[in-house]
Amino acid sequence: MNLYHLRYFVTLAKLEHYTKAAEELCITQPSLSHAISLLEKELGVTLFQKEGRNIVLTKCGKIFLEKVKESLKILDNSILELKSISNGEGYIDLGFLRTLGTNFVPRLAKSYIENNKDKKINFNFHTEATTADLVKSLKEKKYDMIFCSKSEKEKNIEFIPVSAQKLVLIVPSNHPLAEYDSITLEHTLEYPQIVFSEKSGLRYIVDSLFDSIGKKPTIAYEIEEDQVIAGLVSNNFGIAIVPYMPILKFMDVKTIEIVSPTWERNFYLGVLKDKALTPIAENFKSFVTENYILE
Repeated sequence: MNLYHLRYFVTLAKLEHYTKAAEELCITQPSLSHAISLLEKELGVTLFQKEGRNIVLTKCGKIFLEKVKESLKILDNSILELKSISNGEGYIDLGFLRTLGTNFVPRLAKSYIENNKDKKINFNFHTEATTADLVKSLKEKKYDMIFCSKSEKEKNIEFIPVSAQKLVLIVPSNHPLAEYDSITLEHTLEYPQIVFSEKSGLRYIVDSLFDSIGKKPTIAYEIEEDQVIAGLVSNNFGIAIVPYMPILKFMDVKTIEIVSPTWERNFYLGVLKDKALTPIAENFKSFVTENYILE
């Protein structure tokens, strides 16, 4: 049995005439008869019986026809889908840190779609709280690629720098420090602070900044997500050092530049080195590296 035999069978069942079916299939009548005989021999049943000058399906033939038509439909749809994918169409499973979901990722995805208006492109967006979670999901091949911080220990992931954020101090709008537009880290020490939990890659960075001035802050709360931290700050639970996010403009907090010590956080496009990307994912990776890569 092969695919041609199944298509011959469907055509013959439709036309109920060997000569007409052979003409439509562009094969000889003996070739068609031989193919149907082989099919019946392999299945162990009779698929057609004579009825006057024509032939009709047997009961077994009718049962087999429905299943074959369903199978060929699935196969044909899959072929069309793969041809579409080979043409750079389809969907991209994209994972990213929630902090990048307010501006960077939506702007980037929109730009890619607008630059490929002749293709059907969709994104499946997935957000995670930490780079560790994103890397885990990438290694489990849940995502085609991720936007995250860099993890030096992940040697099987290619990290391409694409964006940057500065760390800033945020305080409630009625806080004593709210009168300042810039500040040093030392001036934050007398106030309780909301810090990142140890699971976050930013915790080590913020701790390192305080170590550089030989001081440690008074910790009021340890939170995993920067947007949750901002929400707590806006409700007077403490002050915090977080990456700058556009959403801060719409919250009841004052954003203050840290002039000493300064630090900038880079974000990266992460892709598994040993995973073959679909054409659309490969095209998106090229688009990002050509237009957004940091020098």
